[in-house]
Amino acid sequence: MSPIRARATVVVGTAFAAALTLAVPTAASSTTGPAAPAPAGAAVTAVAAPTVEEARLDRAVPQEILRRGGFAAVAPEFARALDRAGSYQAARRTVDRHASALWERAVDRAQGRGPALGDLSRDDDRPLYWARLGMTRELRQWQPAFPLSEQRRAALLGSLERASRGHDSMDFPGADRATHRGKPLKRVVVTGFDPFTLDRDIRISNPSGANALALDGTVIRTAAGYARIETAVFPVRWQDFADGMVERALRERLPEADLFTTVSQGRPERFDIERTNGAWRGGSLDNDNISRRETVPVSDPATQPQWTSSTLPAAAITAVPTGRFPVYDNAQVTEIPAGGTAPVVRPDGPTPGSTAVVGAGGDYLSNEIAYRATLLRDRLGLDVPGGHVHTPVLRFGAGNTAEITDPEFLRNRQDILAQVREIIRVAVGS
Repeated sequence: MSPIRARATVVVGTAFAAALTLAVPTAASSTTGPAAPAPAGAAVTAVAAPTVEEARLDRAVPQEILRRGGFAAVAPEFARALDRAGSYQAARRTVDRHASALWERAVDRAQGRGPALGDLSRDDDRPLYWARLGMTRELRQWQPAFPLSEQRRAALLGSLERASRGHDSMDFPGADRATHRGKPLKRVVVTGFDPFTLDRDIRISNPSGANALALDGTVIRTAAGYARIETAVFPVRWQDFADGMVERALRERLPEADLFTTVSQGRPERFDIERTNGAWRGGSLDNDNISRRETVPVSDPATQPQWTSSTLPAAAITAVPTGRFPVYDNAQVTEIPAGGTAPVVRPDGPTPGSTAVVGAGGDYLSNEIAYRATLLRDRLGLDVPGGHVHTPVLRFGAGNTAEITDPEFLRNRQDILAQVREIIRVAVGS
């Protein structure tokens, strides 16, 4: 594969753009969406305490990851730049510049461009994760010399999140320019996640996030020709999803795509192509230690289905070896049958009229991103293959309970990344 860094913006027609808004939840307050400017004389808000996720930064492991990954100076440099901003408009420019630069730096590092600062493997997703949290904490606690309302600080935080996760740079060439080496260029959207379960082991990496960095802007060769991949990373936080982050990131990209797949870390020693997604949140703690047990909140809940389905070519993907780990077409769900009251496990998918309890991909945010992406596909009337891929759990070597890396950990991640790339190649080629 070869990297392509040039970006192009695709404009969606007005009628189609209006349809896109049908799938986007609304919220009275959001840290991930745009906020209307507050009056110029709005009062300065009190400095907020760090979030639960940001507070983990002060522990030894995150600091070691930042130092050995070459990202230790990111947050301090951002803080100094913020202090030089003399207005809200200047602050917005500062946030956009530094957040975009962080994403591009992480992508360049993962793809072998630029100096190899630090001794961590280039394909490590953790320096980006901890550096972003350092930036959000600095912005949350920043005391500017000008009035800054709570609404405007939230808008800055939202801009930082989107740009540093690749959401703002996930652009494809227009259809008239979608070629590579003179041949048609298919377009693929791939998403990943931040590390999670950090209170269990703060050293954790997420191969789906590392995969997003490794693939962003690259071109792969498939049986159906060349394919350009654009990627983004999502937080492991319930509220961001309730606020519509997934729909905002994907609503203009899916109509351009020839294939999309959301990716997350799943079970040990196996890949799963998850066939069905459920409309239920199971209540596991997110990275802010918040639990949500409820129906997935979306716009227009009156027409919300209990289940959505993958249209990835699972049969083709599972028919050929793609790497070290076995790949399964996973259809098992847990449902409450129509007219029933007790949950029932169904190995072959849901029955008509049932209520979702657990999708094939579970009841956590991996299931939810797949549910939201495929629901968006369906509400837009798109005929595009898409679904969810669960990677194996990324494990450290036996006996390693303290070191942030080891040879087996590196091998495991490299094998997972190579196999995700091959699964995508097969899926596009079929």
